[in-house]
Amino acid sequence: MKKYLNFNIKAIALLMTVLAVSSCETDFDNPNAATDAQVFSSREGILAATIGMQQLYSTTGLRWIVETPAVTTREAGITTTFQNMIDLEDGGDIPNSTSNIVGLWSTMLRVMSISEDIAKNAPDLNINDGTKSGLVAYANLFKAMAIGSMAQNYEQVIVAISQDGDAAFVSRTEAYNTAVALLNEAQNLIAANPISEEFSSEILRGNIDLENTLQAMSARYNLFAGNYDAAISAAGSVDESSTSVFTYDSQNLNPVWSRVFQNGVPNFKPRDSFGLPDSFSIDPADGRVDFYLVPLDELNINQLPIEDLAGFFDEESGTESIPVYLPDEMNLIMAEANLRKTSADITAAVTAINNVRTDNDDVFGVNANISAYAGDTSVDALLDEVYLNRRLELFLTGTSLEDSRRFERPEPSTSAKVFTDERNRNFYPYPNTERDNNSNTPADPSI
Repeated sequence: MKKYLNFNIKAIALLMTVLAVSSCETDFDNPNAATDAQVFSSREGILAATIGMQQLYSTTGLRWIVETPAVTTREAGITTTFQNMIDLEDGGDIPNSTSNIVGLWSTMLRVMSISEDIAKNAPDLNINDGTKSGLVAYANLFKAMAIGSMAQNYEQVIVAISQDGDAAFVSRTEAYNTAVALLNEAQNLIAANPISEEFSSEILRGNIDLENTLQAMSARYNLFAGNYDAAISAAGSVDESSTSVFTYDSQNLNPVWSRVFQNGVPNFKPRDSFGLPDSFSIDPADGRVDFYLVPLDELNINQLPIEDLAGFFDEESGTESIPVYLPDEMNLIMAEANLRKTSADITAAVTAINNVRTDNDDVFGVNANISAYAGDTSVDALLDEVYLNRRLELFLTGTSLEDSRRFERPEPSTSAKVFTDERNRNFYPYPNTERDNNSNTPADPSI
């Protein structure tokens, strides 16, 4: 305990410098700030940087990851007149300076920058080999999730930081495959050198099951990249009884709670029926409705029906944990991948769908607990069933825009304020902060 407390005392100051050393080149120099070499050349510094990386992703990062596509895809309806939220719900030609567009992009780049520094410096430190492997694997995990989060929302993305401001852009498929490669490398590292007790106690702290999280993210990004057999294999390797969560406290609040409940002034609320069109029928007995939604007979400022929010976001203190991934996402990945691969496996897909529909003992309590699927077993009909279940199961997890495109839901209008559109953008424009500093920035997508 004394060692742990001593680390925390030393880490507090270092933790506050982590974001500074990875900030954009337009920041002013602070002569009192720790340098990269100081932060990443010591045990205390690199452990603090790793904690800071996770904290940045799970607070500021997760706000942008969840909120931005939620409004775009009608999972959420805005309840404020802040211009960034109006821009998101209106759709159409969203300004490049909108804070959500800038925040999502820049925060993921900051996570990537910290992760690259950790992975570069950890092998040279005089620390336990299992701590080194854990640090690099963890850095790879967060870099992969940052790349994946960008690829879900932007048409082309950056997968490696350039200090010269000339980072190259790659396609989303290449980005997802880069994320998969990082995750594979991480798995190989900890297989060769199992993570140490030091790394487990100082970084994971009983909250993150690293091995299963690496497999889960590999399943997700292999699916998004179209690597269906690899997605099935990775998803099937995840122990559905394991859990990985981001934890919060009074200084680092649950970011969704902060946007919906803090100070009694919500910025958004969930849409009725998870924002799905009437063509999808939700079983009234589906337990996920009551898990995530609280009935509310109200309309938002654009006259869209909204509900109150529950799920992982409504604990009064604002410190409720958020799962890094949900176990039944793995079943939905297996269902979809079995339907999309060259020779569709209908039986395997239906089995995976039913594992979700009939679930009544989910470790997080996200239980549909309804009867097995008894509908049309054509590939198209089953893909609709997968989409419906992804929308309910993975509510406010940041995957909704990627899902809407991948399942070829109706294209958005090019005009703003068409509130009947299922989504109002395909991709977001590139932030002005990137365009002003990187001549490689592509043209903005048309919608």
